[in-house]
Amino acid sequence: MKLFPYGHATHPQWQMAAGLVLAQLRAQLQQPQYTPEPNLAVLYITDHYGEEAADILEFMRAELPEVTDWTGTVGVGVAANNVEYFDEPALAVMLCELPSDQYRVFSGVAPLGLGFSAQTALIHADGNTPDLAELITEMAQRTGDGYLFGGLTASRTQSVQFAVGGDGFIKGQGGSSGVFHGGLSGVAFAHGVSLISRVTQGCQPVSRERVITQAERNLILTLDGEPALDVLLADLKVSLDEPQSALQAMRATLVGLVPADQAATGAVVGRAGNFGPDVLVRHIIGLDPNRRGVAVAEQVEEGMQLAFCQRNVQTARADLMRICTEIREELEPEEMTQEVALALGESLAQAAPHPARRIAGAIYVSCSGRGGPHFGGDSAELHIVRHALGDVPLVGFFAGGEIAHHHLYGYTGVLTVFTSAD
Repeated sequence: MKLFPYGHATHPQWQMAAGLVLAQLRAQLQQPQYTPEPNLAVLYITDHYGEEAADILEFMRAELPEVTDWTGTVGVGVAANNVEYFDEPALAVMLCELPSDQYRVFSGVAPLGLGFSAQTALIHADGNTPDLAELITEMAQRTGDGYLFGGLTASRTQSVQFAVGGDGFIKGQGGSSGVFHGGLSGVAFAHGVSLISRVTQGCQPVSRERVITQAERNLILTLDGEPALDVLLADLKVSLDEPQSALQAMRATLVGLVPADQAATGAVVGRAGNFGPDVLVRHIIGLDPNRRGVAVAEQVEEGMQLAFCQRNVQTARADLMRICTEIREELEPEEMTQEVALALGESLAQAAPHPARRIAGAIYVSCSGRGGPHFGGDSAELHIVRHALGDVPLVGFFAGGEIAHHHLYGYTGVLTVFTSAD
């Protein structure tokens, strides 16, 4: 598998940004290490371009008529290799070449057909969709691996998704322009598309893990048999007698949850003191002083495991480097050819995307709460990815929630790479 061409640009006028992206794509399409006949495009735009989404898609499809299938969405920021465009007008595109019988684009008006055997899927979803968590779980159950990756649209203007398939229209979408509002859309991949995906957490536990022993809907009443509010105050070392300091500490605190059906097989806090990939981080949304309860932004039930946590930049940086390193190590063969050894041994200053690394392209979906200055500077998060993973074609967006496995996450990053054979 050759490298996937990709391009990215920012400009107040979307036509200028699109022109810059097309120039990058066309230049790469002429280079021998890049795939010459792409058929699937991943398009991400920032919400500054939300009102022009249909015009952007129509223009890009006209300029790239050989690309028959399109997927993508809008975020408050978009990402590319080594750069973030956060809260500014920008777009990023990656062109993939995959066997046509090994993927299908789908949307709410053209759901994934029963005739296609999906192993995994890239998902874009509107966070306002009713019963979204159930829809994500149902979609995961329709894949062989039970694994999804992607994220929720994040926009202050139009929350749009792109989905165009086949000869330009997905069967069933009628005269749609390929721009959708609400529901789910994305691309399902069959077993012939090789992917590696990892979830990175962005929060640090500040308490030991406990079991929810009494709960009602989203209200936690007891933890290990003790009143939940009393446990929270003790862990944070604050008192309601000093409401100002208590409120400040609680505003900075979240909860990490492991579903009851997974609590027996996985712990909230791992051996290294960090959250594992099965932990769902949710906000504390209220307190019930009379019942000594803590309300969280998730339906909870008895048997779930919980640990209080806080956002932590150093933890997020270390965990992001960890997943990138894991991916690189999984792809590096035990015995290397000279070409592979030279490609992997190049310094970052000299490195360029290289097929010998066996990464054709990558998609990175990060929480909008992690983007921008959270990692310590402009594009700092994507600098970490490049430093740890190497120089590879990459696009992504900053989402209103991240999707991995069959879960909807928060404050995480989901990194997925398309890999080639040994």
